[in-house]
Amino acid sequence: MAVAVARTITHGGALVVEAGTGVGKTFSYLVPALLSGERVLLSTATKTLQDQLFARDLPRLAQALGLPVRMALLKGRASYLCSHRLELARRDANLPDRMALRTLAKIEEWAQGTRTGDLAEMPGLDERSPLLPLVTSTRENCLGSQCPKFRSCHVNNARREALAADVVVINHHLFFADLAVRESGMAELLPTVRVVIFDEAHQLNETGVQFLGRQLGTGQLLDFTRDLLAAGLQFARGLVDWQQLASAVERATRDLRLVVGRAAPGARLRWTSEAPEGVDEEAWSEGLATLEAALLAATEGLGSLSESAPDFVRLHERASLLAQRVRAFTLAPQEGAVRWVDVSTQLRLIESPLDIAEAVQQKLLKPADEEDTEARRRAWVFTSATLGDDARLSWFTEPCGLGEAEVLRVASPFDYPTQAALYVPRTLPRPNDPGHSAAVARIAESAARRIGGRTMVLTTTLRALRAIGEQLQARFGDMGELEVLVQGQWPKSRLIERFREGASHGRAGCILVASASFWEGVDVPGEALQLVMIDKLPFPPPGDPLVEARGQRLEALGRSPFNDYFVPEAAVALKQGAGRLIRRESDQGLLVVCDTRLVQMGYGRRLLAALPPMRRIADEEGFDEALASLAVL
Repeated sequence: MAVAVARTITHGGALVVEAGTGVGKTFSYLVPALLSGERVLLSTATKTLQDQLFARDLPRLAQALGLPVRMALLKGRASYLCSHRLELARRDANLPDRMALRTLAKIEEWAQGTRTGDLAEMPGLDERSPLLPLVTSTRENCLGSQCPKFRSCHVNNARREALAADVVVINHHLFFADLAVRESGMAELLPTVRVVIFDEAHQLNETGVQFLGRQLGTGQLLDFTRDLLAAGLQFARGLVDWQQLASAVERATRDLRLVVGRAAPGARLRWTSEAPEGVDEEAWSEGLATLEAALLAATEGLGSLSESAPDFVRLHERASLLAQRVRAFTLAPQEGAVRWVDVSTQLRLIESPLDIAEAVQQKLLKPADEEDTEARRRAWVFTSATLGDDARLSWFTEPCGLGEAEVLRVASPFDYPTQAALYVPRTLPRPNDPGHSAAVARIAESAARRIGGRTMVLTTTLRALRAIGEQLQARFGDMGELEVLVQGQWPKSRLIERFREGASHGRAGCILVASASFWEGVDVPGEALQLVMIDKLPFPPPGDPLVEARGQRLEALGRSPFNDYFVPEAAVALKQGAGRLIRRESDQGLLVVCDTRLVQMGYGRRLLAALPPMRRIADEEGFDEALASLAVL
């Protein structure tokens, strides 16, 4: 892998590398990148890996190679304290509760000594705190050069350091945010970089489509109303009826949410005609019109005061932009895009391309605004442990516009037949049977009890997460024999930290029940994790508007949505989940897939081939023997 990366850096072009767990892919791209002497941009999918690269891997390697490398870490705005908004929050009489006041006091104390302003460095700050939007900036509410704190701005300081560095570590969200709006500082940085490396590249497409379309969230609108009221009362009390303007936008926002009705949290509603599926068209159209009118009224009110304070200039721009976004969603979607409404803690109106292929081709590989010679010389490296289930890694290369890239697959060095085994219980109910989750919980309970916890149960839906988690907590809650950790009950970092501790320091062993983001990027080596259970084959949800639109596009091309989209998606996700099990050459463990389709359906062979070559357990007796061998480790 290192040789291929070095060759790409020398000659330019694009290289796609799937490197199995244990290959050492981080050093395989860092060593040739550092030795090249070129300016390097590293992008990751998660802040965790971003911090690890910057704080651990890069410094160690630079020291070992004896290279004087200047390094910089650049995150999105939401990661940095905004001193101006901290000051506004201090004067805000509408803070949520006493807990928020205590948190604000801690942030103020920490702010006196921080150099970077990176909130991840503040001990004890909950990443889910409702106070964070009040002390960080967004592209919409940043005052830019008009801000009274501009000279000491942590975001600007981070960007200046990035422009002066030899190696800059960013994340995919920041990269695509800039590709979409040219605002994050990358517009100045990218043309000066010769080598761009995307680690955790399997997330690129899904991250990219979030930024390359249009979005409007009720959270953005309510943030605007809060900022509008706070700035109006602080800087121009009595000059405009701020309460009326803010209330009109807030009421219109909440009324639009009510129009959607009682859609289940997490639902994605198709929006193929005048209104989302199941939503009254007349009420929806009226709701958007009322919201646009309220925003235009706010724009007018702010326009008369835009000279009096920088806050009003920015608020005027925000009101106008939000009104334009509402207007855009009353018009037909752009060609080749899909539109839907996401129902969660807030309502989000979304329109996005089906993939990032065109953007990658036009804006990265063949940018029109750069000299052709420079564009041809740039080296692009895309790598992950999981990028597809065929020789060309088409699951990744096709939607990312990398069909002509060089492709390399490097197998894991682990001895999977010796270290791990795969078991598919044959007597389970069908995956769509109402009793399926209860059956999975019973297997998890019995197996975890035998090996003292050390079990991770990965679910494909939040419904299964709750059902399995509640059943296991009910079984073990009173006895204290094992501790059942369920995603959502604690912050992710705390859950993983407790799970890694396992049965140590007199504490009970652990069962972790999780979904979504826990299928990847979770590293629990050693004895703390020896059994991974997957409740169902992770096919994309067919009712999801984006999934449906991608399937329809394949059908229009005469291809099979199931074979060319659903099965490859499931193969990659299954491989990601299985990858949680064996993290070191000394690890031992069992993978249990609680879905009989894996061994009964024809496509199961393709999914099995995507998994690491673990030995197969044929029956319950063999499973019992494997558990017994783990129990004595």
